[in-house]
Amino acid sequence: MSSKLYRVLAIGFIALIFSSGKLDESLTVEDPLISSDPIAQLNWVDSVFNSLSFDERLGQLFMVAAYSNQGQAHVNQISNLIKTENLGGLIFFQGGPDRQARLTNLYQAQSKTPLFIAMDAEWGISMRLDSIPDFPKAMTLGAIQDEQLVYNMGKEMARQFKELGMHINFAPVVDVNSNPDNPVIGYRAFGGEKKVVAQHAVSYMKGLQDHGVIANAKHFPGHGDTEADSHYTLPVIKNPEQRIWDIDLYPYQELFKENLMSVMVAHLNVPSLDDSDNMATSLSKKVVTDLLQHRMNFQGLVFTDALNMKGVAIANSPGEVDLKALLAGNDVLLYSQNVSKAKELIKQAVADGRISEQEIDRRIKKILKAKYWAGLNNYKPIKTFGLVERLDTPETDVIIESLYADAITVATNKDNLLPFKQLDLNSFASLSIGDDGKDFQKYLSKYTKFDHFNMQKGGTGSIHSSMQKKLEDYDVVVVGLMGVTNSPRRNFGVSAADVQLIKDLAKKKKVVTVLFGNAYASEQLQGLGNVVFAYENNETTQELAPQILFGARAAKGILPVTVNQQFSQGVGGYLAPSNRLSYGTPESVGVDGKILDKIDAVAEKAIKIQSTPGANVLVVKDGKVIFERSYGKLEYKSSPKVNSETVYDLASITKVLATTQAVMFLESRGEIDMKKTLGDYLPELNGTNKERLRLSDVMAHEAGLVSFIPYYAHSVEAGSWRADYYKPNSELGFTRPVSNDMYGMDALRDSIWHWTVDSKITPIPRGASKHKYVYSDLTMYFMQAVVERIVNQPMETFLDQNFYAPLGLSTMTFNPAQKMPIDNIAPTENDITFRKRQVQGYVHDPGAAMYGGVAGHAGLFGTANDLAVMMQMMLNKGFYGDVNLISPETIEEFTKNQSRQSRRGWGWDKPNTEVGSGGSAGDLAPKSTFGHTGFTGTCVWADPDNQLIYVFLSNRVYPDATNKKLLSEGIRTDIHDIIYEAMGKK
Repeated sequence: MSSKLYRVLAIGFIALIFSSGKLDESLTVEDPLISSDPIAQLNWVDSVFNSLSFDERLGQLFMVAAYSNQGQAHVNQISNLIKTENLGGLIFFQGGPDRQARLTNLYQAQSKTPLFIAMDAEWGISMRLDSIPDFPKAMTLGAIQDEQLVYNMGKEMARQFKELGMHINFAPVVDVNSNPDNPVIGYRAFGGEKKVVAQHAVSYMKGLQDHGVIANAKHFPGHGDTEADSHYTLPVIKNPEQRIWDIDLYPYQELFKENLMSVMVAHLNVPSLDDSDNMATSLSKKVVTDLLQHRMNFQGLVFTDALNMKGVAIANSPGEVDLKALLAGNDVLLYSQNVSKAKELIKQAVADGRISEQEIDRRIKKILKAKYWAGLNNYKPIKTFGLVERLDTPETDVIIESLYADAITVATNKDNLLPFKQLDLNSFASLSIGDDGKDFQKYLSKYTKFDHFNMQKGGTGSIHSSMQKKLEDYDVVVVGLMGVTNSPRRNFGVSAADVQLIKDLAKKKKVVTVLFGNAYASEQLQGLGNVVFAYENNETTQELAPQILFGARAAKGILPVTVNQQFSQGVGGYLAPSNRLSYGTPESVGVDGKILDKIDAVAEKAIKIQSTPGANVLVVKDGKVIFERSYGKLEYKSSPKVNSETVYDLASITKVLATTQAVMFLESRGEIDMKKTLGDYLPELNGTNKERLRLSDVMAHEAGLVSFIPYYAHSVEAGSWRADYYKPNSELGFTRPVSNDMYGMDALRDSIWHWTVDSKITPIPRGASKHKYVYSDLTMYFMQAVVERIVNQPMETFLDQNFYAPLGLSTMTFNPAQKMPIDNIAPTENDITFRKRQVQGYVHDPGAAMYGGVAGHAGLFGTANDLAVMMQMMLNKGFYGDVNLISPETIEEFTKNQSRQSRRGWGWDKPNTEVGSGGSAGDLAPKSTFGHTGFTGTCVWADPDNQLIYVFLSNRVYPDATNKKLLSEGIRTDIHDIIYEAMGKK
């Protein structure tokens, strides 16, 4: 006999027994409560059923409310009900996961029959318990087009439920929210269109039930078209029966096809379904039995909505309402408030012939059958150790991130403003209304320079006028509209005056409004040209919305409700990304976050042994920043902590992210030929020992240039500056900043250039074809001169115009002390040899300082995020956002190994090919990797093979540059190897 035929026969056999010998037409569809082993299920049901007295059996019909945040009196009350009434189950509400688990173990141990444990957890157990992150609300989910994501959420919820020993989730809500003024459903519905609701509900349900948790569709026959809340009154729905079939019952029909296991019946008055006076649907036999179970063939469990709700409690006393619900055809009486009285009334009803004991037994067996399906035949106590960690895993965070990201909807995009382009041609500001928008502002600033403003919602006219004045000089204003409520009353908490401010701003400049809240709140936004729906206001949506605005992620959401003519169901859709960096979790790109956490110990060790007072570490995988942490302080003594906005002196990283970038830019356009010599581009070198040095050899450090020149020694005497070189104040002829309160003579750069040109060239070793490899700072003095001669402008100006500003790099700059608050910049050395002061905001390298702070080998400052953008542009083969800077061929040529003597490319450093050979990169970095280190304690590496970027920034030279512990202890390389370990590399 085939397994399929066996299952069909078994289902029919069990159905005959559970229907007391009468085979109903409804059994032509598969019973959703049948387990994978129907015979074992039947045996267990019979065994448990036969062990109970009639009074004990009646207890299985009841599910009462339990809390894990109430005192011992409540615990005693629940325990007493379990012991004396043999309750069927508990629905848990507020509390904590560990407390609930311990109570569940207690209550299950006290119960003769294993308890159903349920929760009303529409957006996850965080809806009821602390310490757990939220999944998105249903309206947010309704905007998602990828149903697999919703399924994954249901699957993850099921896992969490099972960790907590729970069996039923009273979700999904399948109400079609056809009335925007609905005070109780609204954001709890997937949308206002029946197919949208049905599709998302099916995915959610399958995610739960495919993984062992009973789903529950609510609120039957449909709570979507009401203007009253059944928690407080009995709502009346006057729609004709045909409309109810066409709209409200459609999702249920689709769910029934997919074997939905349970339904919750709402407290509604629907005259077209039952015209009895003030009849609640939950108490109506015409609705519960005739419509749901007979006409719609539903065979799963039927739950009442909570029987304490005013929708039924106003007109019915505890106990009496339970009996009426049972007589109507419900299987489980939810949130019963007087089990003992209800039992007595039911027994009296049996004696009076109003319901048969046989019918009650049928429902009890139905409940027991569902308990077997849920695994209660093999009950095991919850393991409480490490429970919270098991509930909130990195994989949970990945699912939450993906759901919110795919929901965000670009509803209007006037003139294709989004994603933002031409960052260098616009000035940006943000305005957060109703919240501080801290995370929103932080992530906006990762993409370009922003000035941020905040305003409480409902501001006065004078406040609005003042804000308009503050924003008048900006080209683009991004408004975060926050403080939105879920109540239609008072316009969902949105102030008409605030909206008018937004509209007034939009008349004069480009304005993008991001609505962080209920989509129905957009009613007042009609007419605005750029509106984005984030649906909810939390840390995740505030982090994700800027990524959508700047094209780091594609916009995929579609508005699931109709608000007005402009914002109608279906607007939105796909907006292509523009390959900027995004931000997310390690696990979202297949990296083990727990292994990455080992970086903390290495960084903390670095600080403990005083190899550096602080550091920033950033990791990018597949174009996504997956690790960005700050450690320590700016100084060892009491000082501000390092944060992600801390600007560091990059030292020799200047070679690759400034000078080499300019050279590659020009080589891509045929303006530089690496086969030519310095003399070809700098005629003043003709006749000198530098004339015939080929650019390829210069940039591979094989041109015979000396390692460095102590330029400052020419300008000091007897341990002090020479007055003919420096002045403490800027004055005529002395305007070149060397440090705070120290200015060099204007001709100082010419002097350094003269000393550089006059420097020695080491001879080519006998028998060799070229000079010996010597890492030299002079390389980039010469290449800077070549670049400036070709572009006919200072290199810093060229770089800012062509690289840093178009890429939105607001901190990557030279001489930052003149451009940003000094407190944002990590101090470097207490220079007792040359400048005789603490250096902060001025380049640490003495030669670069004398050169005016802008030298080819040093002088560049920046944050870890800005460095990551530059390196991502390199991994993108010269593309980033809307700019194309360098050809793929040029990047390939410059970053490959260019020497038989060393690991170097042109400008770029490379890993040593032998493990343990002491290279600057980690031992696990493949040979395709390229990057550079900096004397101040910095490094940056990009790995094309694995699409990986690693940035480490520190000020290890504070307060003394002789501190070599960062290198000797292998701090940077150890962290690099941990990253590969987290990727599964060995």
